[in-house]
Amino acid sequence: MSIWVDADGCPVVKLAINIAQKKGYPVRVVKNHAVVLTDDYAEIITVDISRDAADFYIVNHMGIGDIVITQDYGLAAMALSKQGKVINQNGRLITKDNIDFILDQRHLSRLAREQKGKSTKFKKRSKLNDEAFITAFENLLDI
Repeated sequence: MSIWVDADGCPVVKLAINIAQKKGYPVRVVKNHAVVLTDDYAEIITVDISRDAADFYIVNHMGIGDIVITQDYGLAAMALSKQGKVINQNGRLITKDNIDFILDQRHLSRLAREQKGKSTKFKKRSKLNDEAFITAFENLLDI
């Protein structure tokens, strides 16, 4: 089993690498040219900066049972279709049982933003977000 990190905009890259290293799992971090990242443990894969290049790289190279860390629900859906396990940056497990709901919510939120002409303001990431990710990710690795 390998761990794939969609590094474009991912706030838990280093946390994921540290946890995976402690447990002895290989990590592949996929990023575009705009993201500067180095690590002595993880394999860093740089792809074109084009839209969804990292997502397609991950889906085309992952195996059954691999874990994908992403906040991109489109990538999550594709990874699930390849029998992968998916977790987001806040520790939410994305499964075949909840992906349709998540995608519907994403679509409805986008429509609401377009109608109001406003964009969503994201709250600043907190230590609690990191702790939730760490707990869920460690539990996922222990399954």
